[in-house]
Amino acid sequence: MSTGFFDGIAPIRYEGPDSANPLAYRHYNPDEVVMGKRMEDHLRFAVAYWHSFAWEGQDPFGGQTFVRPWHPQDDMGRARLKADVAFEMFDLLGVPFFCWHDADIRPEQGSYAENLRTLEEITDYIGVKMEGSKTGLLWGTANMFSHRRWMAGASTNPDPDVFAYAAATVKGCMDATHKLDGQNYVLWGGREGYETLLNTDLRQELDHMGRFLAMVVEYKHKIGFAGTILVEPKPQEPSKHQYDFDAATCIGFLRKYGLEGEVKLNIEQGHAILAGHSFEHELAVAAAEGMLGSIDMNRNDYQSGWDTDQFPNNVPEVALAYYHVLKAGGFTTGGTNFDAKLRRQSLDAEDLIAAHVGGMDICARGLKAAAAMLEDGGLEDALAERYAGWESPAAQAMLESDLASIQARVLAEGIEPEPRSGRQERLENYVNRFV
Repeated sequence: MSTGFFDGIAPIRYEGPDSANPLAYRHYNPDEVVMGKRMEDHLRFAVAYWHSFAWEGQDPFGGQTFVRPWHPQDDMGRARLKADVAFEMFDLLGVPFFCWHDADIRPEQGSYAENLRTLEEITDYIGVKMEGSKTGLLWGTANMFSHRRWMAGASTNPDPDVFAYAAATVKGCMDATHKLDGQNYVLWGGREGYETLLNTDLRQELDHMGRFLAMVVEYKHKIGFAGTILVEPKPQEPSKHQYDFDAATCIGFLRKYGLEGEVKLNIEQGHAILAGHSFEHELAVAAAEGMLGSIDMNRNDYQSGWDTDQFPNNVPEVALAYYHVLKAGGFTTGGTNFDAKLRRQSLDAEDLIAAHVGGMDICARGLKAAAAMLEDGGLEDALAERYAGWESPAAQAMLESDLASIQARVLAEGIEPEPRSGRQERLENYVNRFV
């Protein structure tokens, strides 16, 4: 039986680029074949439960603006209603996946035992909903940043009782994710960082964080969870110094604790910008190290210094992002999660649908542009030409040589390099042919 929340909105269909229907896909055709694979299977879209259903419209300067039938989110009846509405939206959009934190899907009960009980109850309910839907779980995760117990971190907390609470929380969320056949499990260290070194033992906190993640990997194998463990880089916000600042930092952390073969990265566009990088940079770094797992697709407001989590609307940025995803071989267990939210003035149910329709169309356009660039080969040819000198036997031998031998060769051959153009503008013009 319908909840009535989306009354009057028909299932979203592909109508082609000439359609003027604001609630139709103009570019996202799930069955269109791109580079030998269906578009749906490339993009693997997921709806973020927290932004779409749990977020109430507040920002750092103001409170709730959304008034939904499941507000306040404080009992299991409303949690079930929220799930009913969520699956109605998944079905309207035809998305293959969704994602959640535990705190999104169950009410805060004030004790671990009650939170675990309600998590198990609501995931049983969601499991029944999934049986009648095409939508599966891309990943689950634990919210270990909102409640005051996490104010000094979770696995990095100076209080061992908080570490224990965090471990128990993650176990419960991993069990729930496994029960719902989740494709991945994500750890986002929202407060795994510090505000001042005056009260922080940095080495101990990093060691505890490393051991915690190792426990997660051990438990994954114990329960036979076939999905991927993902960590998500996030700089600055909310902690002043985050231990998971960017992709390179996370990769170094994983290697330090011997987890590089067990854990991959979930890269978010908005977090990349906060770290002073581009989305494509973070994806390229992760892909270069074989650690690109999944993405959170959104954007930030470039006039604002915080994480605004808006829906994507920039085709060139998205195209370059998917270029690196496709170049790395595409998603396996990962996908494109819309970690994006409405503006707090966008109050209507139709706004929620339109935001996802627009975001999915932007991603589809970006994917097709990325595929066209890869198939054309212009960027790859330019790379090959720029680095062609390294194919020579002398250049390869130099990498196995030593400084003294290299100096002797430079003197003997009279090597005096002449700078060569990087041709950046021509390559930018090349990209603009496709977007």
